[in-house]
Amino acid sequence: SHLLKTYRGKINLIYIDPPFDSKADYKKEIELRGKEAENDHTVFEEKQYTDIWTNDEYLQFMYERLILMRELLADNGSIYVHCDWRMNSYIRLVLDEVFGRANLVNEIVWFYRRWTAPSNGFQSMHDTILFYSKTQNPIFNKQYVETSDKRSEMKRGYNTNTYMSDGVRKRQIIVEDKQVFERAVEENKIDLSKYERVVYRDQKGTLAFDVFEIPIINPQAKERVGYPTQKPEVLLERIINASTNLGDLIFDCFMGSGTTQAVAMKLGRRFIGADINIGSVETTTKRLLNIDPESFDKDVEKPRTIYTGFEVYNVNNYDIFRNPVEAKDLLIEALEIQPWQSGSIYDGEKDGRMVKIMPINRIATRADLNDLIMGFDYQAFDRSQEEHPTRPVESILLVCMGHEPDLKAALQSEVNYKLDIEVVDILRDKSQLEFKREAEAKILCNNGQLIIEQFFPMNLLQKLSLMQENVTEWRELVESVKIDFNYDGGVMTPSVVDLSEEDKPVKGTYSIPEDAGTIRVKITDLLSESLELTVE
Repeated sequence: SHLLKTYRGKINLIYIDPPFDSKADYKKEIELRGKEAENDHTVFEEKQYTDIWTNDEYLQFMYERLILMRELLADNGSIYVHCDWRMNSYIRLVLDEVFGRANLVNEIVWFYRRWTAPSNGFQSMHDTILFYSKTQNPIFNKQYVETSDKRSEMKRGYNTNTYMSDGVRKRQIIVEDKQVFERAVEENKIDLSKYERVVYRDQKGTLAFDVFEIPIINPQAKERVGYPTQKPEVLLERIINASTNLGDLIFDCFMGSGTTQAVAMKLGRRFIGADINIGSVETTTKRLLNIDPESFDKDVEKPRTIYTGFEVYNVNNYDIFRNPVEAKDLLIEALEIQPWQSGSIYDGEKDGRMVKIMPINRIATRADLNDLIMGFDYQAFDRSQEEHPTRPVESILLVCMGHEPDLKAALQSEVNYKLDIEVVDILRDKSQLEFKREAEAKILCNNGQLIIEQFFPMNLLQKLSLMQENVTEWRELVESVKIDFNYDGGVMTPSVVDLSEEDKPVKGTYSIPEDAGTIRVKITDLLSESLELTVE
């Protein structure tokens, strides 16, 4: 929704690989940098995001976002929605409603092979990608794929094989070079009466069909970045080449490991990415900074000078929470709420009030009250009203990050009982709450060098302490260091980007240029949490 003001009707392609309702938590392995393993805890897992939903939460979540995506698309734009067997039939119905059944272009099957697993049915070896256009005139560039016998076909311009029709094997000729084929017919080298059909093909190969046979990423592949749901670049290349042209704008709001953004950059397209997982933002940032110029499309010169830069933005006070999976736990602890077990419509109790934590990191709306309204124990309300006719039947505390002005009145009007409702906006009413222990650092400027002497990422250190992991040097805890030597007080534009690797930590000491002014340093730890400091 933050993009509507600037980008409504301007995006040419949207590709999303959203949650699949897989009933799983996805985790990332955290490993100290440049350190040999001393015990089994040197590597530990951190939750990145959850894909567990109840009732119709998932479809509502998708519906709200697809409505906004349609508004962002240009008239010649398309959307590809990646899903699997769990939700593809439901998502297709939602897409029919939002984009119209007539605008379904293809139901694409991405076929891949992977390790087999015990099963009482056939092995699952494919995902579904639903391809819709906004109007009847989308961008579409024909795509071609090579077949295994393409080389032999090119030698003589045609190839013979068999196909099945009604269970009967029949012969056909596949024509790669029309001139060569027609000459062969004239010279009686081919007796067409022996063949059931002739198939003409373009010199570029076979026109791509709606089954994409593309392998999953090899565990040792150079493009692999360690993200749990990473998709292969070849898959995105085919989609981007088909539905955009050079310089077009691509959007992926479930960007994960940044495959869409990386491929867009290499192919000379502009891009926007978004993700609620802070680990995704850091992974994508690091991936884009590490792209090898030799991997750019050799036929595209523009991206080398135009489309390689990018900026990172925080919206809607997102930085209050370090991880969406743990957001409610952070709020419960910060507000001193007595938590309740899952399964209740309430999240806990505080000072005699039933507490409901509204959606995290967005303004709460009337629609967000539906869970409460549907879940109230109205029989208990009746008993309470009979015993104390003048008293409220329930005292409720709504906790939100911004809300519609009539939220309280909206809840009261939907229930024919007297309620005692209090709304707490943590961005306004509780702005001084400490949701996490902030990181600390000691940075010096000495003899033309900027030196990071110490860095204390408190949340990470707390986790390592629980894991009984001994940290000997701060650099073991750091994912990246970014430095802007002429910070303007607004936008940080780093001229130094120092990225760690598993066996090579960040440097920690950096030369200060002669024209340096105000220096801004951003240190990001292994949990993707960042500390920014200004150094004069």
